[in-house]
Amino acid sequence: MATIGSTESSLILGTHHLNSRLIVGTGKYATYELMQESLEVSGADVITVAVRRERLIDADGRNILDFIDLEKYTILPNTAGCFSAEDAVRVARMGREILRGLENPGADWVKIEVLGDTKTLLPDPVATLEATKQLVEEGFSVLCYSTDDPMTAKRLKEAGATSVMPAGSPIGSGQGVLNPNNIRICLEYLKEDDPDYPVIIDAGVGTASDITIAMELGCDGVLLNTGIAGAQDPVRMARAMKSAIEAGRDAYLAGRIPKKLYATASSPETGVIAPKG
Repeated sequence: MATIGSTESSLILGTHHLNSRLIVGTGKYATYELMQESLEVSGADVITVAVRRERLIDADGRNILDFIDLEKYTILPNTAGCFSAEDAVRVARMGREILRGLENPGADWVKIEVLGDTKTLLPDPVATLEATKQLVEEGFSVLCYSTDDPMTAKRLKEAGATSVMPAGSPIGSGQGVLNPNNIRICLEYLKEDDPDYPVIIDAGVGTASDITIAMELGCDGVLLNTGIAGAQDPVRMARAMKSAIEAGRDAYLAGRIPKKLYATASSPETGVIAPKG
């Protein structure tokens, strides 16, 4: 039976057991070689591919799949570029067939994106819910790109989503987590009857500290692409993102000290040396 949840060291999404809580994309790299090296350094064991947008063959006739170790990585197909539920469902089915042909275990899941417009690239909540319901009925494990609206997140979970993935900020914006309070409420709503339900920040990550903030809020993972691929040094940024997701998770599990208005002495106040006189 498929399981959903997480442990201290790993993340479980449907039938997939992720050793890394970082999921990375394959788009926007200057070269396939740079993508390949960045994926390796990131430590991710799941990578996402835009079935509709991704060109499998580049201008030189090279296939992107020749630069992805399909024995090492599980592919998470996504429906980026879709603006209707019908289109998203069609692309999800296409991704499943491609991965079945490749005998990759990612054939049973999909990251659903149904966008509302081309300017914000924010999701259409109604169409996303509609597509989620249909794909769940068809046996997919559905990971849903969503806004940070708690009620939308709750409806997607009720529709059978394996994971709800609220945006930290608009896709590719690099603004990080703009509304941590909404993310906190999403976490509360989604985990109130199931503490292990996985919530993953998807979109808007610009640098390592953005990941750490997301993880310290209690999110179970982060999905990103542009933050690495668009960096001046993608390989070094991939390494930073790997460290950040581990540090953020450890800090969350450790439990931070409460914030206080005034100072609190670090050293004990008893047994101090009395002043002369």
